Amino acid sequence: MRATAVRRTALAASAASLALLATACGGSDADTGSGDKGDGAASGGSPKPVVKALTAAELEKASLEQGDVAGHKVAKTGAKNLVGPDEVSVDKKECEPFGLAYAGAKRGTPVATAGREVVQEPKKGAGKDPADVMKAAFDVTSTLVTLASYEGDGAAKSVAELRDSAAACAAGGFTVTIKGDKTKILKLAEEKVTGGEETVAWTVTAEQDGTKTPLKLVSLRQGGTVATFFALNLGVVASGKADFDMPSEVVAAQVEKLG
Repeated sequence: MRATAVRRTALAASAASLALLATACGGSDADTGSGDKGDGAASGGSPKPVVKALTAAELEKASLEQGDVAGHKVAKTGAKNLVGPDEVSVDKKECEPFGLAYAGAKRGTPVATAGREVVQEPKKGAGKDPADVMKAAFDVTSTLVTLASYEGDGAAKSVAELRDSAAACAAGGFTVTIKGDKTKILKLAEEKVTGGEETVAWTVTAEQDGTKTPLKLVSLRQGGTVATFFALNLGVVASGKADFDMPSEVVAAQVEKLG
């Protein structure tokens, strides 16, 4: 896989994994933007309470920090992880919301955003064989987490838009281009993930240069904030395995911090 969104995750995970491996062998930023049916957006009901968007500072406080997810390293996302909406194009209009989420780009007009990179620590007990140690070092899941806060019903609309886009594009597939790199999204398989006031999740089958790779994408809403998780497992990419687990621990930790 060479898609920008995948590559930036893989490179960061590689660096983190190798750093952890070296240790074992030896002994992002928030920005601002402003915005706007998903679950609970039924018509004709009682007026909804006003949702006030979290500020950039509040969003940073609600973001994951080191120690929040057991067995994982957490760091702020840097410039290499940032993708602007204008750097993403999708060959089918109805698939655009999903393509933007896949790329980790802003959707809609959030008041503020924040990002984290969460990398699973290599499993212990790989033995002393260098090949086994290296294999264990890369059998980790790296997850990019983005938070976006919206005014009013913007967060609910963001999740609903993503859900509708996935439904329209689940079987037919589409092509997303991120900073010039093209990736075919062959299939979206809906998954069950709990947490937040509403949550949507998929296993994404992507293809580039003839190589098919499973990825995970989760998006959940808590109040006026949308948290999106994009996960890749390096061991799967290297070994050609069919699948890997959802980053459930990361999702649960983020939900807890959002309150």
